[in-house]
Amino acid sequence: MSLRLATRGSPLALAQCRLAEQALRGRLEGEVTTVIVRTQGDRAAGTPVHRLRGQGWFTAALEQALREGRADAAVHSAKDLPSGLAEGFPVAAFLARGDCRDGLVTPDGGGLESLPPGARVGTSSPRRAALLRGLRADLRPIAVRGNVGTRLRRLDAGEVDALVMACAGLDRIGAGDRVAARLDPRVFVPAPCQGTIAVQASPLTSAGAACSAVDDPEARTCSDAERAVLMALGGGCLLPLGAWARLEGEDLVLTAALEVAGVIHRAEARGSAGAPRELGARVAARLRAPA
Repeated sequence: MSLRLATRGSPLALAQCRLAEQALRGRLEGEVTTVIVRTQGDRAAGTPVHRLRGQGWFTAALEQALREGRADAAVHSAKDLPSGLAEGFPVAAFLARGDCRDGLVTPDGGGLESLPPGARVGTSSPRRAALLRGLRADLRPIAVRGNVGTRLRRLDAGEVDALVMACAGLDRIGAGDRVAARLDPRVFVPAPCQGTIAVQASPLTSAGAACSAVDDPEARTCSDAERAVLMALGGGCLLPLGAWARLEGEDLVLTAALEVAGVIHRAEARGSAGAPRELGARVAARLRAPA
C-alpha cells in the first residue's frame, strides 16, 4: 500500500511530514509521497493574526484534500487543529511529543533578564504576549508572522530584540541552538498540544489503519486533556490559553493559564490518565471561575 500525505510547504511542515513518514514506513510496503497544500494561513502570511477570522487557517485546506481524495492522510502541528475536525476524519495518530516548551531567542544568547527595559519581543501569539507581560510588564510584544526562518531573519535584521518561539519547531529544522532559554512550562504554559504532530485520516481506510498503528498513547492522553480545556472554553488560536498535561507516575497532571481582561488566571489538577477529557473539563471550569 502506498500513502499520500498532505502537508503545508513550509520547512517546518515538511520536516514534520518527514517524521510522520519515518514512523509510517515500518507499517507500509508501498511508497509514501507528499502532497503540498497551500492553506488560508499561508496565503494571508502578511495579515496580522488578530485580523484572521474563524478557525482552521492552517488545517482546513489539508482536510479538503482528504475529502476530495487528493491525499490519504494529513500531517498537522497538533496545536493548529481547530476545536472541531472535518467529519469522518479524526486524528488517527498523535506522534511522540517533542519539546513542548516555548523558547526565548536573542541575538546574543542572553535570557529574559538580559533584555533591556522596553525590549521588543516578536510574537503573534496572544498567549505568549500575555505571559510575557506577566513576567515583565515593560516588555513590548511585537506582531511577527511568517515561517520559522522568516522570523529568525527579522530578529537578525534588528526588527525586534528577541523572539518567543516553539522549541520543537526550532529543533525540528535544526535551529535548536538558537534558543537562549527554554521557558519553564509551569510558568510560561505552552499552547495546547504544542510540540505534538497529528496525523488525520479516515478510520475506514487502510491509510487510517496504518496511521492508527503509530499512535503514541502518552501523546494522545496529554493531547486529549489539553484539547478538552480548549474546547470547553470555546477557543481557537486567538484565545490567550496555555494548557500542559504530563504523566506523573500513574496520574495525569494538567496545568493551564488563561488571560482574562489583562489578568492571568491559573489552574492545576491531577486525575486519572484514563480520563483525560474529564480532567481537561475540570481545569477549564476552574479557569472560568477562579478562586
